[in-house]
Amino acid sequence: MRFERSAGILLHPTSLPGPFGIGDLGSEAYSFVDFLEAAGQKLWQVFPLGPTGYGDSPYQCFSAFAGNPLLISPEKLAKDGFLSLKEISVYQKSDPYKIDYGEVIHYKKLILKKAYLNFKKNSNGQEENYNSFCNENEEWLNDFAFFMAAKDFHGGELWTKWDKGLVVRDKKSLDEWKQKLTDDINYHKFVQFQFLHQWCNLKKFANEKGIKIIGDTPIFIAYDSADLWANKSIFTVDKEGNLETVAGVPPDYFSSTGQLWGNPLYRWDVMEKDDFLWWRLRMSDTLKLVDIIRIDHFRGFEAYWEIPGNAKTAEKGKWVKAPGEKLFNILKKHLGELPILAEDLGVITKSVEALRDKFEFPGMKILQFAFGKGMERRFLPHNITPNSVVFTGSHDNDTTRAYFEKEKEAKNDIYSHAQKYLDYYGDDVVQKLIKIAYASVADIVIIPMQDVLNLGGESRMNFPGKLGGNWTWRFTWEQVPGYLADTYKEMAELYERPPKPKKETEIETEG
Repeated sequence: MRFERSAGILLHPTSLPGPFGIGDLGSEAYSFVDFLEAAGQKLWQVFPLGPTGYGDSPYQCFSAFAGNPLLISPEKLAKDGFLSLKEISVYQKSDPYKIDYGEVIHYKKLILKKAYLNFKKNSNGQEENYNSFCNENEEWLNDFAFFMAAKDFHGGELWTKWDKGLVVRDKKSLDEWKQKLTDDINYHKFVQFQFLHQWCNLKKFANEKGIKIIGDTPIFIAYDSADLWANKSIFTVDKEGNLETVAGVPPDYFSSTGQLWGNPLYRWDVMEKDDFLWWRLRMSDTLKLVDIIRIDHFRGFEAYWEIPGNAKTAEKGKWVKAPGEKLFNILKKHLGELPILAEDLGVITKSVEALRDKFEFPGMKILQFAFGKGMERRFLPHNITPNSVVFTGSHDNDTTRAYFEKEKEAKNDIYSHAQKYLDYYGDDVVQKLIKIAYASVADIVIIPMQDVLNLGGESRMNFPGKLGGNWTWRFTWEQVPGYLADTYKEMAELYERPPKPKKETEIETEG
């Protein structure tokens, strides 16, 4: 699927401003959509929207289907009559630039429990919608709500350490625990109902302004997830959850031992038997939440690095072919043309490129990686192709300003090459690079909000391999100059994102 020439901004909802310690789906999210519209932007890219676990990473979620309770707006819950203003005001405002997940999780659980109790007393006319939500999403919702209720009961322990009957999903044990945890299960269903209600309202608001949402789908699921607990037969674990093989990447110049991710792999042969039903459900559900899907680690659909489940590093593994072409053909057959962007970074083979190009999925270009000897020359602006998405940087890298400041201080060829290539020797290399991205032939340009605001390394989102302290960055409106929206709107118009409508004379000439 080819996409219209357009521009957008990468910002996860957790990074929005707001008085409750974390960005959410309340009024500030609507203000951000207004900003996007004023800035001539047509795309808003977010990370996975699922419920985060240990480490707070949106790429390691308790479910590939559920929404993150931390994104639910207390303000909206109060507006819908499930909380009072007094009940939501108990949060003590902390650092507006950084999320304290410990505080936020405690607060959100507190008010969500209160909202659920109030809902049981008075549904405020939402009972019918709630029941419809439960029925329409029972494929994943029942198992997820059960999983979260059981996890709460067991003090947050990994599911393999629960009561043995629950671990192996013995029918008698499941029935007994389901009865025991009925109210807790219903609580988690209510939370998911509120997330979907708030998110869909926000998405509708954005869509009505001509703005599409780009979501994110990690190729693999988390080990500690309802997906694995409820569907062991399609993943590489035994019935007790012991890992037989796991995902990762082999040793390279970044790491002599490779990267051991620890995610279970798919039993593709089993999945093929029902026409990849789990994937069909996952993609169709994702497309209810977003307009375009970015697939993380796309190369894993062509071949993946299989590591023994008991390995300590990723060194001892092997490449195994994946049925990517079969999968995407089946998805296309059942769901139609898929609006997919392929995260094709790293060492990409001709076979991966062929799979990407067969389905016309746009690949990614990162301008930070383009300059200097031994870097990605394919990302240099003159090598960028139309069917692609160009970024200044990504969530796993430093901000563009911090990156070039470090390279300048190091006095290596990266900074000097960038200066020569851009023919720019001033101090605002970030804005120059953004203009180059907008001027490129790439159909889509996405700029991280940190680069839009020209922020330094203190605003970096994630340090891969580092435990703790990630995913905490937030911005405030005080950081947004009054002229910024006009600047971006002018740039979008100048570089025709979107393209200018053709005049009638041009259409007649083409005809």
